[in-house]
Amino acid sequence: MSDLQVISLFAGKRPDGEDVVEQIRVKATDNNSFIVVQSPAFIQGLASGDEIAFDNKDNSFELLKHSGNLAIRIFARTKIDEMKDNLVGALEKLGGELDFSNERMMIFSIHVSCGFKEIEAILNRHIGEKTHSAWFYGNVYDPADGTTPLNWWLELDKEQ
Repeated sequence: MSDLQVISLFAGKRPDGEDVVEQIRVKATDNNSFIVVQSPAFIQGLASGDEIAFDNKDNSFELLKHSGNLAIRIFARTKIDEMKDNLVGALEKLGGELDFSNERMMIFSIHVSCGFKEIEAILNRHIGEKTHSAWFYGNVYDPADGTTPLNWWLELDKEQ
């Protein structure tokens, strides 16, 4: 694999119709694809470790292979310092990794084998009305409706 690169991927449309493009860190593979290095903040359907094909003409991508990681996005109305300290420790104990944070957002990657119940119990303990925050999966539900599970993790079970 090659050195780290940054590519710009289409993430959606703003309310005014303008494109939203997010820069993500990737590593090029020997077969002209890329491995996502960190779960993105706004691009639906991707997580750290996923392999993609990239079309730089329109900043689109095709998911070639799931890594098994879940992308977890946390957004807050207030600063997240105290919540961050508690949450990072709890998710790291399960094998999770903090990919990005600023004063009002955190992005984590954690392998699906840790279990949805366990992951969600930790998130729900630390995130909610009390902390003026909310969490979302970035690659679990169909972006078209936001509720239909993609079920890509079922294929991982078959590969084991």
